[in-house]
Amino acid sequence: MSIPKPDEPLPAGDAKRAAVRTMFDTIAPRYDLVNRIMTFGLDTGWRRGAVRSLALPSGSRVLDLASGTGDLCVELRRAGLVPLSFDLSFGMLSADHSGAPRVQADILRLPTPSASVDGVTCGFALRNLTELGPFFEELARVVRTGGSVALLDASTPANPVLRWGHSIYFGKVVPRIGALLSSGDAYRYLPRSLAYLPPRQQMVSDLAAAGFADVEARPLSGGVSTLLVGRRR
Repeated sequence: MSIPKPDEPLPAGDAKRAAVRTMFDTIAPRYDLVNRIMTFGLDTGWRRGAVRSLALPSGSRVLDLASGTGDLCVELRRAGLVPLSFDLSFGMLSADHSGAPRVQADILRLPTPSASVDGVTCGFALRNLTELGPFFEELARVVRTGGSVALLDASTPANPVLRWGHSIYFGKVVPRIGALLSSGDAYRYLPRSLAYLPPRQQMVSDLAAAGFADVEARPLSGGVSTLLVGRRR
């Protein structure tokens, strides 16, 4: 399955899964470079904030899902936590620079025992999943009682002025940066993929329904990114 063109409908189900895997295999070699440029380095701070929000003691075991090149695993280790890296894309796992143990897996069906980890992080992948509800249920299965999750993704600002500027930058400028440095098709698809995300409040409700308490969706940097957090009941 190839990366969908701008004039093609967004894929769903197995077709989406295959397209996402192809896309991330394609962009893995220059993924970090493009991320730093297109976010002006803000993504580094977002990841650090996500790790802090876990509020877990040193030595806690944390799964980093859709781990990409391992940036969140690096931050987890700096915080004294023990990261385990899971990603569907072999290309991304091959580019992982964290040194954490790596597993190629569909994160909707984790090869992990129930109640076996203290926390989960996931960076910029919620919109790439075929279903969010089953993913939240899978988080509830693997995280022990009292453990926590921190899920980052891109989002659209609520402020109309910021939303207008964001639509121009993310929809027009980012694809050009991606085409210049990596894959034009991939970075034209990424802005469109925001359409997959439900409203923040719906994600809060769905994560709570899956078995998490104290669930919040925290807008970051004016709402261009969102951090979804919760603690396992």
